Amino acid sequence: MSSLVYQIHYIMTDHKTHMKPSLSALPDAFTLPLRSVAAISISGEEQVKYLQGQVTCDVESLTENKLLHGAHCTAKGKVLSCFRLFLHQQALILLQPISTLTQSLTELQKFGVFAKVDIEQAHVSFAAVCGTQAANHLSKSFSQLPDINSPTITEHNITLLYIDGVIPRYLLVGEKETVNNCIDSLSIPTLSQDVWSLLEISQGIPNLVDAEQEYVPQMLNMQAINGISFTKGCYLGQETVARMQYLGRNKKAMFALTGSCDELSTPLAVEKQLGENWRKAGDIISYYLADNGELYVQAVLASDTDDSTNHRLKSPQSCQLSLMALPYTLEIQ
Repeated sequence: MSSLVYQIHYIMTDHKTHMKPSLSALPDAFTLPLRSVAAISISGEEQVKYLQGQVTCDVESLTENKLLHGAHCTAKGKVLSCFRLFLHQQALILLQPISTLTQSLTELQKFGVFAKVDIEQAHVSFAAVCGTQAANHLSKSFSQLPDINSPTITEHNITLLYIDGVIPRYLLVGEKETVNNCIDSLSIPTLSQDVWSLLEISQGIPNLVDAEQEYVPQMLNMQAINGISFTKGCYLGQETVARMQYLGRNKKAMFALTGSCDELSTPLAVEKQLGENWRKAGDIISYYLADNGELYVQAVLASDTDDSTNHRLKSPQSCQLSLMALPYTLEIQ
């Protein structure tokens, strides 16, 4: 569907923020409300030093114009949350799915009592402006825009983040009224916030919404998106992460798959064909079902998974799945 036809369709329907297009049907510019994401704020004299010893990424390398991926793990190296790290009003902000925030926040606060830091849920709102023409619309409100080389800027009391991809994304962070006024001024379609999950899945960014499945960071491809520093020194869970990397003990990786499905049955899982039989291949950590029935899933499978194996959903079994190409390669150990 062309962008013009899609926008006419949008205006003539009453779905508004509930519209969930397929990946190929996304308009060339649209906004997303992001009530499903939240953030942890860490501020204070020792904010960098403290967080450096808690997460997988190199916090000391963060600058005002930089954006980092990272993971927060238990002492045993099991992921509590995957986040994007950036600076907002001099505080360190860990942006993540709202479902992982409470446990991660509790653990950070537990150890934070021994450092000169303030740790709390960030009191900010989030919204996204996406699409190949998103920059043209935003340039009417901002004198400069972030890009792949300088992915974070601040203007009008809004921190604006650039997320690279086939479908570019700009994330607005700030006070609710300020963010909403900026979004309203753009006069472009607003889609379901679930589209954010679709874009994360298609770009191979872990959209971990359930930390109880116990993955180490490499199982979520964190090393492929520069979310792990193997030279920064000690941090919580580092021994497990290093052992997986240097001893070749990780046999799982995160994949994106797509298929067609009218309805889903939970819990979701992926099966693979072995001869005439089917066996469980892995768990789905995130999914998106478009209005036209196209399904996109993010699943942790065996790291040597390729197109030679047939995959399907455990339920309904009629939903056949095929691998999607990711924008990075994985080193098979």
